[in-house]
Amino acid sequence: MECSACTDEYEKLVIRMSTPRVVIDNAVCSTATIVKVDSARKHGILLDAVQVLTDLNLSIKKAYISSDGRWFMDVFHVTDQNGNKLTDESVLRYIEQSLGSIHNGRTNPSNGLTVLELTGTDRVGLLSEVFAVLAELQCDVAEAKVWTHNGRIASLIYVKDCNSGTPIEDSQKINRLEARLRNVLKGDNDIRSAKTSISNAVVHPERRLHQMMFADRDYQRNPIFKFTSDSPLVTVQNWAERGYSVVNVQCKDRIKLLFDVVCNLTDMEYVVFHATINTTIDKAYLEFYIRHKDGTPISSEAERQRVIQCLQAAVKRRAFEGVMLELCTEDRQGLLAEVMRTFRENGLNVTRAEISTTGDMAANVFYVTDAIGYPADPKIIESVRQKIGLSNLKVKELPFVCNQKAEREDQSLGVGGAVLLSLGSLLRRNLYNLGLIKSCS
Repeated sequence: MECSACTDEYEKLVIRMSTPRVVIDNAVCSTATIVKVDSARKHGILLDAVQVLTDLNLSIKKAYISSDGRWFMDVFHVTDQNGNKLTDESVLRYIEQSLGSIHNGRTNPSNGLTVLELTGTDRVGLLSEVFAVLAELQCDVAEAKVWTHNGRIASLIYVKDCNSGTPIEDSQKINRLEARLRNVLKGDNDIRSAKTSISNAVVHPERRLHQMMFADRDYQRNPIFKFTSDSPLVTVQNWAERGYSVVNVQCKDRIKLLFDVVCNLTDMEYVVFHATINTTIDKAYLEFYIRHKDGTPISSEAERQRVIQCLQAAVKRRAFEGVMLELCTEDRQGLLAEVMRTFRENGLNVTRAEISTTGDMAANVFYVTDAIGYPADPKIIESVRQKIGLSNLKVKELPFVCNQKAEREDQSLGVGGAVLLSLGSLLRRNLYNLGLIKSCS
């Protein structure tokens, strides 16, 4: 009995020690809310923490990441999409509770939906054909996310049976659905790389899209559309004395940028030991000190080039130049097939899509260009809006957090002071070990 009681107390102590400690501070910095996470370190926990913040569409203006042995500390300077500090108590409580439970693993409920995973060669009108097949086979689309990059497409489509409203479990219908979609995806010349799978798996959709693109080797392919976005600058160097590989990324700042980079480093089996993230009005500067899971740095030129290619692809998958269209209307069977057909008939190419339904209403966002990747003619956009409904389909500004007040660091701290106050003695010791400061006192 006494031995069992001691064991129980020991397990409780381990749980308390491993549970992340979360502090949210709105007083230290005048331009951002400070979120600090101190926890036992394990592979992927940094991604879990970043995911909590980015799932709320928060902008991470600065971040300091450091680890020491089995422990890590992350400090994030976050704002909402308008560049303001977070003041909603329910949001602050949600962040604290979610970050405090990341050691338990984060799940995404399936909500009784069947998940379709599709990859293949992108082309104008492809999504029109995909959603036409789904409508014909009596599949109701509840949610979907579509990414395109370098002439490839990856899509997660969450469907249910139109008649019963339940997941699709009939094996014959599943086989027919897979075969039809595979034929659409492969077109005339993509027999090998067109892939479809159907499951009820629970997965974080954006992380899964990164994994699908990575598995499809989109980073090795050449773009087929005249997409002119600036390519991110990525450098990788080894710091032999400390046994780290140092990765630097410079690119345009945007929502979810840190998630995209950390997601790919994690899925490539690298561990981030230290990192610094800074942003200006429209630029982001990210620096990571990484090793393999076995503790070794990048070991070859081929591997170094692969990391550069993969991180450039991770950043560019969300990049966009064109028109953002928002469709809000009453949901009905075949709605997406009709909208996509209208886009195709007017020469619009959908480069990204985010589709969702709430109750009886559809709330869909489409990112469109012309057939070769340039911004679409405004006259064509207006013509499409007339056909779909001016009140239903609206042109939206691309969201970009650009608040100059976030540029001004709190004068009472300064950059160095903010780092030291945020990370305390743990970061001071690690900065000393990295050779970035001369004293750890």
